[in-house]
Amino acid sequence: MKIRYSLLSVAIAIACQPLMAEEADTAVQAVEHILVTSDFSVRNLQTLPASVSVVGQQEITARQAQHLEQILNVAPNVNFSSGASRGRFVQIRGIGERSQFAEPINPSVGFVIDEMDFSGIAAIGTLFDVQQVEVLKGPQATEFGAAALAGVIKIQTMEAGSDSPGRVSLSLAENNSWSAGVAQGGELTDKLLYRVSAQQYKSDGFIENLHLHRDDTGQRDELTSRLKLKYLANDDLTLALNYQYFDINNGYDAFTQTNDGKTRSDQPGYDKQQTHALSLQADWHLDWATLKAIGTWSDSEMQYGYDDDWLYDGYPGGYTAFDAYARERDTHSLELRLSSSASAKWFNGTTDWVLGVYSKNVDEVLTREYDYLDGVFRSDYEPQNHAIYVQTISQLNDKTRLTVGLRFDKFDIEYVDSDGFVASVSDDMLGGKLVLDHQVTEQTLVYAGVSRGYKAGGFNLDEQVSADKRNYAPEYSWNYELGVKGSNVDGDLTLHVAGFYMQRKDTQISDYQLIPSTGQAAEFIDIIANADIGTNYGLEVESRWQVNSNLGLYANLGWLRASFEDYTNAKGEYVNKRDQAQSPRYTFNLGMDWRLAENWHWHLETDGKDGFYFSDGHNEQADAEVLVHTRLSWQHNDWTVSLWGQNLFDREYHVRGFYFNNEPEDGYDQDNSRLYTQLGDGRLLGISVDYLF
Repeated sequence: MKIRYSLLSVAIAIACQPLMAEEADTAVQAVEHILVTSDFSVRNLQTLPASVSVVGQQEITARQAQHLEQILNVAPNVNFSSGASRGRFVQIRGIGERSQFAEPINPSVGFVIDEMDFSGIAAIGTLFDVQQVEVLKGPQATEFGAAALAGVIKIQTMEAGSDSPGRVSLSLAENNSWSAGVAQGGELTDKLLYRVSAQQYKSDGFIENLHLHRDDTGQRDELTSRLKLKYLANDDLTLALNYQYFDINNGYDAFTQTNDGKTRSDQPGYDKQQTHALSLQADWHLDWATLKAIGTWSDSEMQYGYDDDWLYDGYPGGYTAFDAYARERDTHSLELRLSSSASAKWFNGTTDWVLGVYSKNVDEVLTREYDYLDGVFRSDYEPQNHAIYVQTISQLNDKTRLTVGLRFDKFDIEYVDSDGFVASVSDDMLGGKLVLDHQVTEQTLVYAGVSRGYKAGGFNLDEQVSADKRNYAPEYSWNYELGVKGSNVDGDLTLHVAGFYMQRKDTQISDYQLIPSTGQAAEFIDIIANADIGTNYGLEVESRWQVNSNLGLYANLGWLRASFEDYTNAKGEYVNKRDQAQSPRYTFNLGMDWRLAENWHWHLETDGKDGFYFSDGHNEQADAEVLVHTRLSWQHNDWTVSLWGQNLFDREYHVRGFYFNNEPEDGYDQDNSRLYTQLGDGRLLGISVDYLF
């Protein structure tokens, strides 16, 4: 503990010193001012008193990232797991879900696209025509409520209008991978602005199915399309419509007894999501406040299925089964928010304020077809969330501000299924934040804050779950954070440091139960349970140095210790204390952008993480990993041609792990359980052409 606080003190002391500006023989390109959209208003990242990582369009293009999973390693203390076609289950500071099968999940990490909440269904986290990805770390109860115990990931897409250039993008790569996209924005009239974009991405993926003699059973087939309209009704009223359509049709054939990406299944699985989403937003500037009204609707059809035995029919000693889930999720939300104008600040004009109400209704119907079930299983899961919140920012003096946020959420769940199980949960939860920040110099901000987050309770639904594991309680967390954000006078050197300590109560952990069966693998049932105490603390550093007009360097580092205590696992073993799953003790992302000549640019980066436990319910671990990515680009006028490589040295790493026995050779004896892993993407080399207009 003393070492941790000493290191943090040293980092803050160094960052608070005036940073020396460096001379260059040409004009130095200053680091761009980055704006964050996730705090009730648009704010400069350098003056936002919170730990937020922003991955901009330039970084997305440099990585040639198609999906959210490919850029998450940029952010310190962020991890993800798969168990699907994409790594769409995210952990921030060690907290977050790792997969989803039959049971509904109240997510710990919120996932938002523009103003639309898709928490728990991040398969649609595609990145074409995206302005930036914002990763907010720590509880975000005031802004996002019960879906943000660990943090929030927000994808901000390009706005309507002519401020962002049009774009045509083509890409070809190994494994029959290709993408084609187009985006254009402008003015239909002097009052009506638009932005339209569409992209198709396809790839055979990295799986080889030996039984079917196919190399496309892990395919990616992802369509993204967006239409944005903004109507400038008058000087005081702006109306915006945002329609988005996603069609994800990916394969899921990931697991094999040999853990080598070479499967032998005769019924390859799938991971599909088709989503229509619409938001309507009105901004009305009154004399004393701005009224923002946001209404959203989305309809998602999701299908998820896999070969349960991982083998083919007729395999000696084996069995045949396919497990298929179909979900239909209908979501409606409405938010009304009042933000003070300059003339209506409280306390003698020193305090900005925000008042809001929020309502969200979800109806998710699940159908499960499994060869060993007696008929088709159906369930109807209806969570409702109603909230009221307030936030104030008080200017205590010309350099010091105090932010106070408070939110009350009422969370209700109704559930019924075809097995006759009926349940309801009602939780009243209170959270918020208290943050003090001080502008030490014009370039340096320090802050200290405390926040309280929460996550609703629930129940484990499978009819075979034991009675003592049926229900789990809500989880609450207190997060204490110190941070500093500094730059030199010219802005070509920036440093963000945040240290945090989080205490979790009734920590929700993901465990499992195995239901023995004769002649086949034991049925694997994911469950959620409560440990007594969870403790998460660590350090996050983000830095960038524009050495001169030709060379930029950056380093993002995370250090994390996350543990839970006082829990009895699925095997009946008492756990006094252990590291939380998916919580690598270090993460890093290092890179450079180098202008080799007038038209030539080279981007090189590496990211890595320590080993970590796959699950809270067993002790199997992933190995540490280091991945290297690069891009060499030639730019002429509005054209850019790029040669690029992801996972350049084809390193093997794992994005999900299960521990049981699925071996017909030894009769599926669970006393001989072993680790089965899902491999991450291998090396991918490609070429891209972009035209901006």
